[in-house]
Amino acid sequence: MSIRPFRDIKRRKTREINVGKVKVGGESPISVQSMTNTLTTDIKATIKQINEISSEGADIVRVSCPDEPSSKALKEIIKHVDVPIVADIHFHYKRAIEAAEGGASCLRINPGNIGSKDKIKEVVKAAVDHNCSIRVGVNAGSLEKDILEKYREPCPEALVESAIRNIKILEDENFQNLKISVKSSDVFLSIEAYRQLSKTTDYPLHLGITEAGGFIPGSVKSSIGLGTLLLEGIGDTIRISLSDNPVEEVKIGNEILKSLNLRERGVKIISCPSCARQGFEVIETVKILEKKLSHIKTPITLSVIGCVVNGPGEAALTDVGITGGKKGNNMLYLSGVQSKKISTSDMIDKVVSEVEKKASEIKNSK
Repeated sequence: MSIRPFRDIKRRKTREINVGKVKVGGESPISVQSMTNTLTTDIKATIKQINEISSEGADIVRVSCPDEPSSKALKEIIKHVDVPIVADIHFHYKRAIEAAEGGASCLRINPGNIGSKDKIKEVVKAAVDHNCSIRVGVNAGSLEKDILEKYREPCPEALVESAIRNIKILEDENFQNLKISVKSSDVFLSIEAYRQLSKTTDYPLHLGITEAGGFIPGSVKSSIGLGTLLLEGIGDTIRISLSDNPVEEVKIGNEILKSLNLRERGVKIISCPSCARQGFEVIETVKILEKKLSHIKTPITLSVIGCVVNGPGEAALTDVGITGGKKGNNMLYLSGVQSKKISTSDMIDKVVSEVEKKASEIKNSK
């Protein structure tokens, strides 16, 4: 059971590309990305973090390759992960070639800072030879000198002009297996840049608010920026940039998509903020349930409401629901229908059991 969305988002039509086994653009689901913050040369730590990020629900993971040992380490890293890897390259064209040869599924570059036309040709050849896509990554903090002089400061028009210029560099080499981003740490600048870019090209767009900050401010800024664009149908793949554990980036990215009914994955908990009417400790219960149900990937809705004011109404719209009652007599709902009363002491175990049972039923019915 799921709540019917008030409205469906009509996504902007883009061409489809492959990032390894993940399709980006076209009719493909919006994918979630993150990036490692380990030293890439620390192969064990990087593999461990990639697998943690992937387990949380990331579809694609980016890895920085600032030097030759890092790009050469990719070959071993990729053997031990089951998610497409994007190699993050700046300035040195040989790092891009090494990454492609090592098995990267995508190269994140700014063609304009790679160097001469001959060097760009070599990067494009490596991408073609090894079935690599390319992300043209434009950032407000590293615009070309002449564009910055022209506009005097980073602005939407400057980011879009840089993007179009860099796209043309690749198209001149007959390369079109690419996606684009125009990121800024300013929410409004980013939103307008993506809006303008979406009107000028049909390449898939990678959304992000760069250098968004710590967990709370970064999550809020990213939710506002990416949420606005996604509501307008703009965006094919997203990354939440946080000064935090990359796993948290994936959690926030998935929650944004789930909130907009653009992704169904795992348990979606509808819970109240709690008040004096609560029949059990709602906040602590939700925290425990989030941890105990984190292993479930099947889309399930669960309502956790502390009293009967909104509880029955929310429970009627969810797969599993619990509503607080007097003296610890809480009502369990299954598929929107009252099932039985359960005590607060047994409530968490019973809810976990019913959610797991429902997830198994849904999975087996497909």
